[in-house]
Amino acid sequence: MRYVVSLWFFALFLVTAPLLFTLGAVLFVVAYPLDPDRQWLHVLVCRWCYGLWLHASPGWRVRVEGRELLPRGPCVYVVNHQSFADILAVMGLFTPYKFVAKASLFRTPLVGWMMTLLGYVPIVRGSSTSMEQLLGPCRKWLRKGIPVLIFPEGTYSSGEVLPFKRGAFQLALEEHVPVVPVLVRGTRELVDGDGPWMSFRANVTVRVMPALPPETFGPDSAALATRVREQFVDALARVG
Repeated sequence: MRYVVSLWFFALFLVTAPLLFTLGAVLFVVAYPLDPDRQWLHVLVCRWCYGLWLHASPGWRVRVEGRELLPRGPCVYVVNHQSFADILAVMGLFTPYKFVAKASLFRTPLVGWMMTLLGYVPIVRGSSTSMEQLLGPCRKWLRKGIPVLIFPEGTYSSGEVLPFKRGAFQLALEEHVPVVPVLVRGTRELVDGDGPWMSFRANVTVRVMPALPPETFGPDSAALATRVREQFVDALARVG
């Protein structure tokens, strides 16, 4: 069944992605004078990715918990990383944000073009300037009142949560905004890393954890990263 589901998903993607990009490009041009932050475009993409692509198989069960815990205004969402399906899952938060992704994704036809239109933030992994690539654009969005979403592991983890890079936490400390941990579980069950094979059945959960207000932070971004990572490890251990 995984071959059938995988072929169906990618066929659905290939048929619908050009339509999404066309609609998105039109919305971008028409709405830009009223919506320069592209929040309307983000809503379209979230509904499409989460509602259509992440529900492509009848065996995929997806739920989002704790949306009511999402703070208003600028903040830094930090999310654990299990597979490429994570970004489809967090689209289900249905809240404005700009997410940070590896620069190579922005060169992907349709997907990368849309990410550019949305104003998402590209970084080159392992670059000596990766911290500056992250901090500069993310500061801009936070100061406009738009949250940013970062996967602090930097890449998929095959099992145990990887050590967190400190960029997301340094950003929150410098900009005095909350850190909001968002736990994703089950996307590794759905797809292994970059795929291409997908399971017929999967149970995916996105859980918003309580925000950490800036006044509770210590001055050390590395210590904050360790503290939040421990929250993820404990939460994953509790759910098995």
